[in-house]
Amino acid sequence: MAAGGGLSRSERKAAERVRRLREEQQRERLRQVSRILRKAAAERSAEEGRLLAESEDLVTELQGRSRRREGLKRRQEEVCDDPEELRRKVRELAGAVRNAKHLVVYTGAGISTAASIPDYRGPNGVWTLLQKGRSVSAADLSEADPTLTHMSITRLHEQKLVQHVVSQNCDGLHLRSGLPRTAISELHGNMYIEVCTSCIPNREYVRVFDVTERTALHRHQTGRTCHKCGTQLRDTIVHFGERGTLGQPLNWEAATEAASKADTILCLGSSLKVLKKYPRLWCMTKPPSRRPKLYIVNLQWTPKDDWAALKLHGKCDDVMQLLMDELGLEIPLYNRWQDPIFSLATPLRAGEEGSHSRKSLCRSREAAPPGDQSAPLGSAPPILGGWFGRGCAKRVKRKKVT
Repeated sequence: MAAGGGLSRSERKAAERVRRLREEQQRERLRQVSRILRKAAAERSAEEGRLLAESEDLVTELQGRSRRREGLKRRQEEVCDDPEELRRKVRELAGAVRNAKHLVVYTGAGISTAASIPDYRGPNGVWTLLQKGRSVSAADLSEADPTLTHMSITRLHEQKLVQHVVSQNCDGLHLRSGLPRTAISELHGNMYIEVCTSCIPNREYVRVFDVTERTALHRHQTGRTCHKCGTQLRDTIVHFGERGTLGQPLNWEAATEAASKADTILCLGSSLKVLKKYPRLWCMTKPPSRRPKLYIVNLQWTPKDDWAALKLHGKCDDVMQLLMDELGLEIPLYNRWQDPIFSLATPLRAGEEGSHSRKSLCRSREAAPPGDQSAPLGSAPPILGGWFGRGCAKRVKRKKVT
C-alpha cells in the first residue's frame, strides 16, 4: 500500500491485469455460447447444454442481438404487394385524394430512381453498396429527366388536388417538371440553384448545370460571383450535419404552413428516416385525432408505418400510374423543349464559361452547348465533389494511418 492509503504502482498494474483477464474470459465465454446457440438443439452435447444453463444472462443477450439483427434485415428488404392488392390499395388512396381538403406530398429519392438517379438506402442504394464494399459508379445527372411520378404530381397540382410538395431531393426534377416555385419546398436544396446571400433579398441564379462541383459539407462557395454586388455565390445544398437557413429554394415557411393546414399527407419514395426528425412536418403538437391522415408509398419499412392510414408496397411510378388512371387524369409527357429551367436560367457572363466542368442541360440531347467540358456520354468518371459525390462519400470509412 502506498503512503496516503492509495494503491502502489505495482498494485494498480496487478489490478489492471486481473480486470483484462476477466474481460477476456467473458469474451471467450460469449464466443462459446454464441457457437453453441448456432447449433440445432438436438445437436448440442450434454456439456454444451450445461454451459447454456449456467450462462442464462449471456443467452438472453445473444438472443436479443439476434432478434435485433433479423429485425434490421427485414426492414431493409423490399416488399411488393401483389397486383390485385396494390390495385385495391390504390382505389382507397384515390378516394383519399378526392376527399382531401388540403393534400401535401412528401417526396424522397425513390421517385427519382426511375430517372437512373440512385437512392441511398435501397438494396442498390449508394450507402447500401458502400457498406457491402462495392463501388458506386458516377451518375450523369444532366441525363436525368422528370419521371412519371414527377409529372403526375404536377398534374395533380394543376387540378388543385395537391396543394404543396415537400421534397428531400436535390436533383431539381420537381422544378423541371413544371411545378411552380411557390408550390415546392426543396428542404435540402437544388443542384441547379446558386445564391448571393449578401444581396437582400438573396439573389438567385438558376443554372442549366450542377452548380455543386466545388462544394461540400461546410464549404458552399461555387467559384462564381454575384452579377450585382460581386460577392461569392454559394450553393443551396443542405448536407448531413448542416441546418438549412436559406429562404429559397428550401422554402421552410411554406412547408410548415402546408403541414399545419394538411388533412392528408402522401409520402412517395422516402425512407422517412430524415423527414421524421422534422416535428413541424407531422403536426406533433396536435392531438392524434386531429393530425393529418398519412399514406405511404415505399417498398421498404419506414419509421412512420405504424402511423399510416395505408401503406402501399410498390414502385412510385407504378402506383402513380394506377392512381392517375383511377382519378381519370392524363399524365403529361415531359418535353425538354418546354422544360421551365431554360426560361428561368441566368446565362454565365463572359469569362465564366470555364468556371465549371459539369455537363449542361440542353433542349436537344444531340446538341451540346459550345465549350461544354463534360465527359462523353457512356463514360463513367469517378464521382468528384458536389452534393451527390458527398452522399457517396458519407459512409466510406477512412483507413487509419499507421
